[in-house]
Amino acid sequence: MIRTEIINTIGRQFLSTNIENDEFSYQKAFTAAHKDFAAVKIGSFKDLDIRFVDKQARVAVLVETKQNFDTVYEKAKQQLNAYMAYERALTGYAVIGILANTNDDRIRVWHGAVREDTFLKELTALSSFADYRNIVAPARINNKEQVIKNTYKLNETLHGMGISENLRSQFVGTCILALKNHLQYQGLSTTQILSGIYDILSDLLHNDLNRADKLSILHTKVLQDQKVRQLDAQDITKVLDDISKDIMPYINEETAKGQDLLNLFFTTFNKYVGKADKNQAFTPDHIVSFMCDVIGINHTSRVLDPCCGSGAFLVRAMVNALNDCVTEEERNEVKLHHIYGIEAEEKAFGLSTTNMLIHGDGNSNVVMKSCFDMSQWIKDAHIDRVLMNPPYNAQKPFCQPSYVATWKKTKDKETKEDPSSGLHFLYYIAETVGTGKLAILLPMQAAIGNSGDIKKFKELMMQHHRLDAVFSLPNEMFHPGANVVACCMIWELGIRHESANIPTFFGYFKEDGFVKRKKIGRVERVDPNTGEGAWNAIHDKWLHLYQTRSAEEGLSAVKKVSYDDEWCAEAYMETDYSTLSEKDFIQKLVDYSAFLVQNEEV
Repeated sequence: MIRTEIINTIGRQFLSTNIENDEFSYQKAFTAAHKDFAAVKIGSFKDLDIRFVDKQARVAVLVETKQNFDTVYEKAKQQLNAYMAYERALTGYAVIGILANTNDDRIRVWHGAVREDTFLKELTALSSFADYRNIVAPARINNKEQVIKNTYKLNETLHGMGISENLRSQFVGTCILALKNHLQYQGLSTTQILSGIYDILSDLLHNDLNRADKLSILHTKVLQDQKVRQLDAQDITKVLDDISKDIMPYINEETAKGQDLLNLFFTTFNKYVGKADKNQAFTPDHIVSFMCDVIGINHTSRVLDPCCGSGAFLVRAMVNALNDCVTEEERNEVKLHHIYGIEAEEKAFGLSTTNMLIHGDGNSNVVMKSCFDMSQWIKDAHIDRVLMNPPYNAQKPFCQPSYVATWKKTKDKETKEDPSSGLHFLYYIAETVGTGKLAILLPMQAAIGNSGDIKKFKELMMQHHRLDAVFSLPNEMFHPGANVVACCMIWELGIRHESANIPTFFGYFKEDGFVKRKKIGRVERVDPNTGEGAWNAIHDKWLHLYQTRSAEEGLSAVKKVSYDDEWCAEAYMETDYSTLSEKDFIQKLVDYSAFLVQNEEV
């Protein structure tokens, strides 16, 4: 591996030198920064072979080359460790250190310092700077709080400019997409800026099968909106500057932790939307991630979200699948033929289009239709993984027409909303897809209800498919949007539940490590001493219990159930009541009473 190959692979644009032959002298750098090099100097080491730096991300990648590091391994490690210590003292940046052989392609990689516990043994091939940056400074969930704070401020700015609530998310998402693709806007008029955004959208969608629909929506509903066109150049420039400064640094779609950024905008902006729209339940990114891991998304998966909304499930599925790819051919195959979405509502369809483009395209197979009109399209896609969060109280126009025809109507009362609480969406998709795994979010009423259409569809599902698992999720998971208490069901499609003779796993997954913050919403709890978020450990615990089908007191149960049973962990798991206080008991009674009222049981 020659020097130029190392530089080109990691990224010449990040190369930082201050002496000849592309080397970097820490002694010279300390002197320039008016710092005492002698105070941190280790041995005789002072000149590093190759240094890469991203000042904005505050990350450095240091490479020390040897013809064969096996012959000088211990000294080479001491040398690299010295350079990493110098870098921390000089800049305070997060550091990746690499020993690289020049007579073959072998490397050794460490994070922070050269120690046994920081050795990244899984990294055996040289990679890009972005990959190393993702290791030490990923867009982790604890950055979410700052993103939401900044989005809240941006929302206030847009409010002051007269941009309506139902346009803000799409407008900001479109601006992010344009900036990500190098929009030039400084010193230009509003008309010129909007024209530049349109040209970028047009170029991004040039190979899209649904280009006309998507471009028309983004152009007509966003760029040509009267309030947007009336923004003066100073205002639209301020919006773009604020996004560049306060939002863009947190976007990191290259990692499996890549967040559905528009979902963050939705949860922030949704506070200001009228109550009639509060029933939209936009799935939190960490729950989306968990559901993808449960059903096992990889580069061979063919994924469908038939009610894709802003595209959270599609984005996560695509990122997971792409991270499992080895070749560029596999990546292109995933983008072109493995991600499918359907969305009936125009505004949400526009959001999913923008969101998918922000995260690297893969949107050619997202269409604006009713899923009930797309059965042959779904069958032709050969789907084997389904992720969905259907509307729980959908009105007639959004439900299956043949099902709507069966809704009860009396002289005094007409059924106006889906009496199955979303289960008829589940049954239709399960029957259409036929085989594979399906993960769906539904209101808890759909899991514990035992009458009417809920019972009917529970029975129909078990006649053709196996209920693999049900997770009881946090009560305020959708805060500050919808206030429904939800569960996640996992189905094995095409296998009759009774014939499989396999017990169902029930998880009481109420504590996800997130807490409510005023004017922000739910954010991950972070340990102030370590800076570590709570979610990773909780995610691993939930996934382990499910994969091993373990019954653990207070967290899970395994039970054979039928269609007329309650499908929730609360009904079957063992609980240590000795730890309960009178206050806990009263609070549970209050919670249960509120649940009954909310679901019209009293």
